[in-house]
Amino acid sequence: MIIKHLFKLFILLFIFSCHNETHISKIEGKRIEINADIASDTAIENFIKPYRENVNKNLDSIISYAPETYSKTDGELNTAIGNLMADAVFEESNPVFKQRTGKNIDLVLLNHGGIRSIISKGNVTTRTAFEVMPFENSVVVVAMKGEQVLDMMQYLAQAKRAHPVSNHLQLELGKDFEISSATLNGKPIDKDAIYHVATNDYLYNGGDRMTFFHPNDSLYVLDYKIRNVLIDYFKKKDTINPKRDNRFIKLED
Repeated sequence: MIIKHLFKLFILLFIFSCHNETHISKIEGKRIEINADIASDTAIENFIKPYRENVNKNLDSIISYAPETYSKTDGELNTAIGNLMADAVFEESNPVFKQRTGKNIDLVLLNHGGIRSIISKGNVTTRTAFEVMPFENSVVVVAMKGEQVLDMMQYLAQAKRAHPVSNHLQLELGKDFEISSATLNGKPIDKDAIYHVATNDYLYNGGDRMTFFHPNDSLYVLDYKIRNVLIDYFKKKDTINPKRDNRFIKLED
């Protein structure tokens, strides 16, 4: 009998609640600005302080030395810092790629806009690598037909920017930025051959309008961040000494 009455009570409550539903008619809010006027929480600051100090200690650890300041604006079509980055990607990535595939990387192409900071004269630290490459871009190697590599050469000629390329390439442009000569490892580019081009995942996916990576024969993901490439490269060099050279130039008028 008690159970029967409880059941009836439950049914009445359910019916009552169904006829008295709450409906939201308006939502109001206000902007809470986050700025320097907000007082810090001492307890939180004390908690994260040792972690912050440890991170800063690691970032500021000296791993190389730069005898000069290097900027991406120090050349028309190739720069010392861009050459360093492209050559570092080859030097650090090619052993990984060769171990996995038995093949070598033929060319490295990065983008001028991906260089986000100078390398200042003096000590090179882990923080330097984070400043130059703050993004999470990773190295990929694309197996491309020579015909697509020739399209890449046309892109570089028309872009008129110092997109970093490794020293395997020698690209010469005429006075009107037309291609005068393009060779890989001293040989003309064979439009029917397959070349293995290292780049980053952003460019592979069409960044900077680099659409020539598709379609392709195959893609190899090395799971190796460009930033980590730089850190590994710097650690192997007591003193870095990148130079502008003739890998990508415009012939004199």
